[in-house]
Amino acid sequence: MPVRVESSSRIVPASEAVEAPGSNGFEDCGRYLCAHVLAPAEAAAQVAGGHRRRLDLEEEDAVGALQPLEHRLQRLGAVAIKNSVYVLPSTADALEDFQWLLREITQQGGDASICEARFVDGLSDEQIHSLFHEVRGADYAQISEEARRIGKTLPASGVVEESLRGQAESDLARLGRRFTEVSAIDFFNAPGRESAAGLIAGIESRLRPAPAPGGPTRRPRPAEKYSGRTWVTRKGIHVDRMASGWLIRRFIDKDARFKFVAGRDYSPRPGELRFDMFDAEFTHEGDHCTFEVLLARFSMKDPGLSAIAEIVHDVDLKDAKFGRSDAPGFERLVAGISLAHKDDTARLERACAMLDDLYEYYRRKPETRRTP
Repeated sequence: MPVRVESSSRIVPASEAVEAPGSNGFEDCGRYLCAHVLAPAEAAAQVAGGHRRRLDLEEEDAVGALQPLEHRLQRLGAVAIKNSVYVLPSTADALEDFQWLLREITQQGGDASICEARFVDGLSDEQIHSLFHEVRGADYAQISEEARRIGKTLPASGVVEESLRGQAESDLARLGRRFTEVSAIDFFNAPGRESAAGLIAGIESRLRPAPAPGGPTRRPRPAEKYSGRTWVTRKGIHVDRMASGWLIRRFIDKDARFKFVAGRDYSPRPGELRFDMFDAEFTHEGDHCTFEVLLARFSMKDPGLSAIAEIVHDVDLKDAKFGRSDAPGFERLVAGISLAHKDDTARLERACAMLDDLYEYYRRKPETRRTP
């Protein structure tokens, strides 16, 4: 795909790097830092021009030399948009990271250049964000899978034996560090973060000693406390946030107002409640999605809601826990809403209409429908 950019032809100073508002300072910033990186042997081959056939061995060396560079770039959170061209959101920190890497490459005989760019043809901001989402989403999926593996080594309930506790705590600490690393380079709120955080938190709670008799217990939430509140969640609502928003509006707070914000660094104002976002009042817990957590917190026992909860879980967490045969159809409907409507308020309105009808079906026909 041809890519045309408007860019500076110089290395931009840190003082000029863009700090746009949003999660990590660059949600929807529209400007990026692009690094063109050539390993030493690859740079030599490029200089040779028409004599490239004589440089097969050097090109093989270039592939080997690029591998540690690619690893370094991946650790910075950069994604590749073309051969040897890597992108980060335009921030002072990203510029400094690229500049240090450029210095190392040139000192080793390679070649690298940095420009600040705004893509005007070939790639849209949405497509670039999707590249970041794809990579970070895969990272979160791996973390979630590892968390499930650790969870399977523990008893479902009761006291965890010391022989199991030590290994599980060690594995969980390592996984927690990995989660922190990935979160730090999750520039555009990739899907899967809340799921991974919930699974890790669930294992942590299972490793804690059981509370003493008479200790605090989770009680049903008084409905009047949640009337007319402002409910905050991340922009770009999808499966769990659409369904949770519908559940809030129809069953928890009929006068709810919704606010869509950039990401996890958002500080709630007095009276606001967050859902399906990092450190929210209502978000993933263990292997439960936000929709399931809301049902449990508000003690809602309804066959129709239970069926929808299973569908939302299977689509959102992608673990086939309930094996719902109707989950793929629901997923396509949600995808269609997302593609047809970029505005989150419009998405929620469409999702609410769809879920009203779906709930009516399962309320009247509550039998379970699962794959064999």
